[in-house]
Amino acid sequence: MAKLEVALQAQAIADLEALYDHIAQDSPDRAIAFIRRIRERCERLSEMPRAGRTRDDLRIGLRLVAFERRVVIAYALREDRLDILRVLYRGRDVEALLSEAEGDP
Repeated sequence: MAKLEVALQAQAIADLEALYDHIAQDSPDRAIAFIRRIRERCERLSEMPRAGRTRDDLRIGLRLVAFERRVVIAYALREDRLDILRVLYRGRDVEALLSEAEGDP
């Protein structure tokens, strides 16, 4: 399988911005570094797109992968790209948040 394009969807971008804002209250440098690592992990998903755990019970085609035991990256494979749907901090109700997004592309 060829390496897929990774596309951050609007809600995933909003999640990253909120996460940055939260961490930056204590340390902007730490926030920048953490968000950078998350983005790098998202890009690496294109090399092994089926690495995440499938969650068809929440949404057909949905996959979840944990990052540094603090974040869950929700994504879906498309024919020509990998869509990052959400980037959720652990402790949030991941199932409820992802179920709400069922109408998203």
